[in-house]
Amino acid sequence: MRNGCGLRYHRNMAQEIAGGVAHKMPDDLRKALVAAPKALAAWQSITPLARNEWICWTVTVKNPATRQNHIERTVTELTEGKRRPCCWMGCIHRTDKPMSPSQKFVLERRGKSK
Repeated sequence: MRNGCGLRYHRNMAQEIAGGVAHKMPDDLRKALVAAPKALAAWQSITPLARNEWICWTVTVKNPATRQNHIERTVTELTEGKRRPCCWMGCIHRTDKPMSPSQKFVLERRGKSK
């Protein structure tokens, strides 16, 4: 369904929210943003690249408890005015640019620690 402004809604009236440039919006993050109007407004005001950073930061963790923590922090930090995750090396899934030297360094360190 579409409203008069062209926004799409599911039948249950849950708003579809834009994802990033390399990541689609995961359902658990979408639900958390819809439940927090201030965070949702902040989400809608940031760029697709910034949204991509938040999504990547959330979905690349392996532990479900850590993922939930990242979702909660995303909502909190967006509400506080932060526009990107702090201390995040950046999305390694983007195909529109090469990896930075710092990303390569972090990934090399991760590989050696296993």
